[in-house]
Order: sequence, then structure tokens, then C-alpha cells
Amino acid sequence: MKQYKVTAAFDKERLDKYIQEEILKDASRNHIQSLIRSGHITVNKRMVKTGYALKQGDIVHIEDIEPRKLDLEPVPMNLDIVYEDDDLMVINKPSGLVVHPASSYHEPTLVHGLLYQTKDLSAINGVIRPGIVHRIDKDTSGLLVVAKNDKTHVALSESLKAHDIKRRYLAIVYHPFKEVTGKIDAPIGRNPNHRLKMTVIENGKPAITHFEVLLNFDQYALIQCELETGRTHQIRVHMAYINHPIVGDPLYGPKQTIGDQGQFLHAYSLSFMHPIKKEHMTFSVDMPDSFIKFIKTFIPDFVWSHS
Repeated sequence: MKQYKVTAAFDKERLDKYIQEEILKDASRNHIQSLIRSGHITVNKRMVKTGYALKQGDIVHIEDIEPRKLDLEPVPMNLDIVYEDDDLMVINKPSGLVVHPASSYHEPTLVHGLLYQTKDLSAINGVIRPGIVHRIDKDTSGLLVVAKNDKTHVALSESLKAHDIKRRYLAIVYHPFKEVTGKIDAPIGRNPNHRLKMTVIENGKPAITHFEVLLNFDQYALIQCELETGRTHQIRVHMAYINHPIVGDPLYGPKQTIGDQGQFLHAYSLSFMHPIKKEHMTFSVDMPDSFIKFIKTFIPDFVWSHS
């Protein structure tokens, strides 16, 4: 059984909403509500209603409802491993690959590939998310760090919460910019009218994205983004919020998306302090071919040389 202490930030929050947004992020609201009704989720060791209003200091108890045995089969994937040592791996994830399994997704994921690659993965995030410290969306490509033991996982998670892990992204968005740089400071929360979408909302969590315009085209722009926070779909939501949705984004972009590779969003740079070696490490990967092909339709002699 796991327990979570409710902080002031979630005072008066509905229990089912809190569970979905903070703990069981891949579970549906209906599934969470059934767990509450059946007593698998309790507050202060008492059964409560699904809409129970949390109070600061409440202790939420969740029974171990994940599979007890790791029944995921390792799958050879020829992963692009940018760096590996005894404690962690840095992976360049391709677009189209989901990071870990979920109740609604049963195809091979990055986790299946990791299990084929190594037997050493942290166990803190449960048996279906071994080693996974942070995620990037299925159709977002690029760098993420994987923990090979629990000590490394805890340290990386703390660095992530303290915003000490620096992540930079490349994105192709609609509409050229007048400004060269910008900062989007707008809270993000679950869209009350669409469970799969996030949105800028008054009572959302703080979210800050910095961006720099690298190239303007007639109808598009190539930008670099740096996350100060790490909310779900943050760059996609923030860019749509300022009327520069990411090209190819089926959820936040125009109804008629371009191409079938998903959003043009790529995590090209990752910097962090190695939790065991205590060395500052920075990794970067090239711009994906899909980006270059798209840009060359406007600039035939385009060559990526940004450092």
C-alpha cells in the first residue's frame, strides 16, 4: 500500500480528480472512482465518496493495484542509446513510440525495449514503468533519462522537481513571430470538457515555457523551447494558447494536420547533474529528418547547424 499526504495546493480538491492528475495519470476517471467505491483508495484509512473534498494533511492510501509480477516481454528495438553507465541511460526516443504501457495501450513501448536492453532498472515507479523518471509524448521524439537503480531514480526525481534538469526542445509551429524571444507563464490543468486534453486554466498548476525564434517562414516558424516546469503537454498547450500551435499536432492544432508523424516537437538537449558521479552532463541529438524535410520545402538549401 502506498500513501500520499495532501499538501495545501490540493486543499478542497476532489479526491478522484487528485488521484487522476497526481498519481494514477494513465487511469480513467471511471476506473479511479470504482477503486474508491471498492475501498482500494481510502482517505485517513476510511472509505469516502469519489467526490470527497480533500483537506490539507489528509493521508490518501492506495492499495497496490498494479500487477505484482512483471509480465512484460522484452522486445528488441535497437534503441538509440546516447549514453549509458552503471546508474543511468540517456535514450533518444523516436517519434511514435509510447514510453510505458497503460491500461488503454498494450503495444510495445520504450519499457519493453529497455527490458531487452538491460536487467537493471529502478523499481520505484512500479512494475509497468521500470526506470522511467520522466516521459515525453508518443509523437514527440528526443532525449529522456532512464534510472537503472532506485538511488539514482530518487535523486533524478528530486532534480526534476527542483527544475535542475534542463530540457530544450525544437518545434515547428504555425505563424511567424514578430518577437525573437518570449516567456509563457500560464497555469495548466485538465480540460474540464475533454479528458484527454490539458488547457490553460485559472486553477491549474504553474507552468512556464521560454521560447526563442530560430527561423520564420511565410506561414510557420522554427523555435527552441526550454521548460521551466514539466506539465503534461506543456509546450503543446502553451504554443496553442498564444496562437502558434505545433504543426502536426492532432490534439491542439488545426483539425487538418500536416503529415502523419504527429507533432513536430523534438527534445534535442538534456542537461543534469549525474546523481552518483556528481558531474554535470549535457547531451544533444540532431534535428529529426522529418523536420529537415519539411523545412526544405521552404528553404531548399537548409542545413541544421544550431548548437
